Amino acid sequence: MKSIKPGRGPSMMGAISSLFAALFGVFWTVMALKSGAPFFFGLFGLFFIGMALGQAWYNYHNATNKNRFSTFDIVDEEELDPLDPRRLEHPSATKGGYCPYCGAPLQGDFQFCPDCGEKLP
Repeated sequence: MKSIKPGRGPSMMGAISSLFAALFGVFWTVMALKSGAPFFFGLFGLFFIGMALGQAWYNYHNATNKNRFSTFDIVDEEELDPLDPRRLEHPSATKGGYCPYCGAPLQGDFQFCPDCGEKLP
């Protein structure tokens, strides 16, 4: 069953739409300078292009990064989000089996995770 939860997720669509915004900024700048508009219209276009390219880089980096962030994730089943501070309240976080911080399997009564070294609840 698919569910929606707070968590992380890719934002490649944001990167692609930001590139289209940058192309619009190029069109704006060229048309403003060709039409004889005041120079600040051209500067606005350059500022717009810079902001769009910065946003495209941020979204692309976010979509390809291991610790990416988004407001919602669509998942196949309930899972713990290692970046969620409420993860320790989840019932499976205290019953053993898996580390609530990194998800590594636990064998026995460990006080610290053998993979990430975090103190277990």
